[in-house]
Amino acid sequence: MLTKFETKSNRVKGLSFHSKRPWILASLHSGVIQLWDYRIGTLIDRFDEHDGPVRGVHFHKSQPLFVSGGDDYKIKVWNYKLHRCLFTLLGHLDYIRTVQFHHEYPWIISASDDQTIRIWNWQSRTCISVLTGHNHYVMCATFHPKEDLVVSASLDQTIRVWDIGALRKKTVSPADDILRLSQMNSDFFGGVDAVVKYVLEGHDRGVNWASFHPTLPLIVSGADDRQVKIWRMNDTKAWEVDTLRGHMNNVSCVLFHARQDIIVSNSEDKSIRVWDATKRTGLQTFRREHDRFWILSAHPEMSLLAAGHDSGMIVFKLERERPAFSVSADSLFYMKDRFLRVYEYSTQKDTQLIPIRRPGSNSLNQGPRTVSFSPTENAVLVCSDIDGGSYEIYVIPKDSYGRGDTVQEAKRGIGGSAVFVARNRFAVLEKSTNQVLVKNLKNEIVKKSILPIATDAIFYAGTGNLLCRAEDRVVIFDLQQRIVLGDLLTSFVRYIVWSQDMESVALLSKHSIVIADKKLVHRCTLHETIRVKSGAWDDNGVFIYTTLTHIKYCLPNGDSGIIKTLEFPVYITKIYGNTIFCLDRDGKNCPIIIDSTEYVFKLSLLRKRYDQVMSMIRNSELCGQAMIAYLQQKGFPQVALYFVKDERTRFNLALESGNIEKALESAKKIDEKDHWYRLGLEALRQGNAGIVEYAYQRTKNFERLSFHYLITGNVDKLSKMMKIAEVKNDVMGQFHDALYLGDVQERVKILENAGHLPLAYITASVHGLQDIANRLAVELGDSVPSLPEGKKASLLMPPSPVLCAGDWPLLMVSKGIFEGGLDDTGSGAEEDYEEAADADWGEALDIGEVENTQNGDNGMVLEEDDVHEETEGGWDLEDLDLPPDAETPKIAPNARSSVFIAPNPGVPVNQIWVQKSSLAAEHAAAGNFDTAMRLLYRQLGIMNFSLLRSQFMDLHMGSHTYLRALSLAPVMSIAVERGWSESASPNVRGPPALVFNFSQLEEKLQAGYKATTAGKFSEALRHFVAILQTIPFIVVETRREVDEVKELIIIVKEYVLGLQMELKRKELTDDPVRQQELAAYFTHCRLQIPHRRLALLNAMTVCYKAQNLSTAAHFARELLETNPAAENQAKKARQVLQAAERNMRDVTPLNYDFRNPFVVCGSTYTPIYRGQKDVTCPYCSTHFVPSQKEQLCTVCELAEVGADASGLVCSPSQIR
Repeated sequence: MLTKFETKSNRVKGLSFHSKRPWILASLHSGVIQLWDYRIGTLIDRFDEHDGPVRGVHFHKSQPLFVSGGDDYKIKVWNYKLHRCLFTLLGHLDYIRTVQFHHEYPWIISASDDQTIRIWNWQSRTCISVLTGHNHYVMCATFHPKEDLVVSASLDQTIRVWDIGALRKKTVSPADDILRLSQMNSDFFGGVDAVVKYVLEGHDRGVNWASFHPTLPLIVSGADDRQVKIWRMNDTKAWEVDTLRGHMNNVSCVLFHARQDIIVSNSEDKSIRVWDATKRTGLQTFRREHDRFWILSAHPEMSLLAAGHDSGMIVFKLERERPAFSVSADSLFYMKDRFLRVYEYSTQKDTQLIPIRRPGSNSLNQGPRTVSFSPTENAVLVCSDIDGGSYEIYVIPKDSYGRGDTVQEAKRGIGGSAVFVARNRFAVLEKSTNQVLVKNLKNEIVKKSILPIATDAIFYAGTGNLLCRAEDRVVIFDLQQRIVLGDLLTSFVRYIVWSQDMESVALLSKHSIVIADKKLVHRCTLHETIRVKSGAWDDNGVFIYTTLTHIKYCLPNGDSGIIKTLEFPVYITKIYGNTIFCLDRDGKNCPIIIDSTEYVFKLSLLRKRYDQVMSMIRNSELCGQAMIAYLQQKGFPQVALYFVKDERTRFNLALESGNIEKALESAKKIDEKDHWYRLGLEALRQGNAGIVEYAYQRTKNFERLSFHYLITGNVDKLSKMMKIAEVKNDVMGQFHDALYLGDVQERVKILENAGHLPLAYITASVHGLQDIANRLAVELGDSVPSLPEGKKASLLMPPSPVLCAGDWPLLMVSKGIFEGGLDDTGSGAEEDYEEAADADWGEALDIGEVENTQNGDNGMVLEEDDVHEETEGGWDLEDLDLPPDAETPKIAPNARSSVFIAPNPGVPVNQIWVQKSSLAAEHAAAGNFDTAMRLLYRQLGIMNFSLLRSQFMDLHMGSHTYLRALSLAPVMSIAVERGWSESASPNVRGPPALVFNFSQLEEKLQAGYKATTAGKFSEALRHFVAILQTIPFIVVETRREVDEVKELIIIVKEYVLGLQMELKRKELTDDPVRQQELAAYFTHCRLQIPHRRLALLNAMTVCYKAQNLSTAAHFARELLETNPAAENQAKKARQVLQAAERNMRDVTPLNYDFRNPFVVCGSTYTPIYRGQKDVTCPYCSTHFVPSQKEQLCTVCELAEVGADASGLVCSPSQIR
């Protein structure tokens, strides 16, 4: 059984499949009716109006209706589109067991515990016939799929077949009056519409179910006597044919399979049984643990079955319907009806080759699963599930093409799966031992190989290679070298599809597709909600695949889309251009023509084949929101522009792609304030002063316009703006314009008119306009404002523009492929643009009349004095008398003159630095931080870059200087080179100047020594750590200096480790043993002699105080060996030795053995004795215990402990 869908719910009593959609109705014992989509496994709707269990439910074949019957004696007809019950049919007097629509007439048949069967007309909503005769509950009643018959089963132990021909004739209502008369007579005198044709007796207990065969005159029934009986009927009689025994409890439902010659029954014994209808033997049994089965339903058109049980239902298939096939060059070899057939794609000719042996056993799913073909040997491997997995090998005789009748003896073998791996070798999977057997065509073992993973299937992966599948991964295994070539984690893979060049592979799972290369390096993964069925690669490297409902495509980058909707599932075998060759479930070859425009277009964009994109835009009907969204998402708004007719969308796309002319066109058509504002912003960003001005004019944004004229230096228009502000009575605007123009008299006049006499007076007197100031002083009288004493006024005047700025200069380059090739607008945009520069502003203004206009007079007309005045004759252009046939060649409007060649931009200096260098410092100076980080990781294993942020920034900033060229131009960045001289060639670029050098580090080292001597350990530690964090960026010239840098790392590392231990010791006030150990380890750090003496003195003192006299004596001897210059140190050491000699013992044992050489772990501060395993930091070479591997080094705080690094590179001499 192949379970497709399962639900958990109350007991399911009724089931019905929809004939077209992937839906199933389940009526429950709780009174709810559920509508499920079994393809994607979701509950679509629930209908809850019945009171008590609903035992019968049925979909109408063509209308959006279904009918239900329940224990509340009601039959309800529902419309699932309206989500409600349309009407209720009342008449039955007891529980209703089954309901069914007639396939042709507007009838419903119902069976009830009131011992009757009723036929209803659902259009007139009346009962048109009552079938009486049973004398116990009627358990089911169904119409015959073709004839005018009804079969019913009852607990009175009989099955009745009823003839309803008379009812049909009555419903058709004949035109002949005589017929109608006789019909009336029969109605009056008790004539009946339905008569009992046969009563079938044979069951010993009540019969629960009876159903017709879809085409043959057969009936199958199931009863409480645990038997399934088959009955045959003819025109006159019916008789029992056979009994099928095997169920252990009441048989609740039984039916004939629509597409296979089998009977399916289920029972309260918790099993479903499958029987061979011709041999009348059991084929298979499916059991459940705790659930009794109550109902079966078959899909009217597909091989699906559904069964309802105590805790839900299952939708299942009995056998796989996928035909086994193999593609070889131009031929498809496939299995159909126990024959191997070949289909040639070029001629579309289908030929039967050889018959394939039938399986010995009778059970289901014994057909061929896979076919593998060897073209050179003309041999076929057919694999099936017989005997838990077996294969047969056939050699096709050359002369049998076209005959296909010679039965030949096949060589057989047991194996999970078998595939050809070479011309005359095939591999067989032996699951029990997890090995693969390579065999020749005589079925003899040539070689055995143990597989690298627990494999449950093998697939071909190129000559001599196998793709092995496990539960959660696939690997490619080379049979010759016995090595794994590729490995990929993936969900359970069902099918493998290789591209023709064997460079790409698609791994098909139930709900996903993984695309990988030939080494199983992952490229992309696609997820589908509906089951994936098959796939093939087309010539462009696009993977085309089918789900149950669609043909879809997957591009190399993982983008996918729908090509075509399918009415029924198909399996793709091969793709030629726009033709997809498929096999359907009946084994028929069907070529499907598809439109590949969409995915070829996307592929061309992906591969940057813009010439193809251009021609497709011109010639095909590609459009739609999805395509526009795709182009926008992929960063091609300029291409999307050519698909769009809607002006708002065009405007947005034009702005996004920076196409200011197209945006201007759309803005004119839309003509809304918001769009003009956004156009102005974009034009400002591009430095297109003309369009900025035009946009501000259209929105009447006078403040922005004035400021725009100020920064572009357009004094004439600024003075016009001031007059417009005066006309509009906009005092603030007028004042601003006067300020921008530097017109002091105008400012004084505005302040005076506005009544601000003190301000007007101060302005006039500060700017030296004494006449006006005196006049205003007279008007102010006593309230003349006094100017502050001792303060000097500064002149607030904008500088006079040297020239009026226009649009920013643009480099002349040839247009991009899309701008040039697709513009069909001609030169219209350029004309608009010309017009925009001097366009009128909504209201025209005659500046000449402004002088005479009063402030209050707003209704005036504005008109600019036009620039274009025809004062002279202009160009003298006359027509030439040319002969009529002299055709002049037309030049494309966007063709460029061949004179101008756009200059090629030079290579930036930083790029040269990066290309020429392998030094991390120089990459950081060039601003390429990512490559600098990669180099540091590769050379020194450094992974913590947060501490190096300031060094990176300093290097980059220190190797550049910045110049201001022009006031409006951006700042220019100039690279500073190391060792630059004026005599050097300008074409030869030196390395970058670096802010860190070796001498700085020596200064820091001395500072660290000084702080250590003074006992300022935290400060000393800061100096030493700073040195460690700077060394990766030091660049030196000679090999000798390189050695000095490496030596410095070791020195500094020893100090950092020692000081960290000493600081740790000072924290541990309550642990004297650990204090002694840390003091002892400090003496083993390689320090300068004075510092070592101090460390020894310190360790000696700590141990002596703790009564560890033996260890203290050791440190005293070490101290005396260093010949201390300070007498008090030597004296103290001798005193300790004398005291220790009287009592040479240690009170507490320490983890310290000075006789055994050791290094100290930089993290745990414990000794690692000679011979013990350890790992080191690749940068500072501190030793660590193995458990610290892959952790951050605690000494330098930069590198990963145990990382694989090549070593410090700090000089160009190392690279040469």
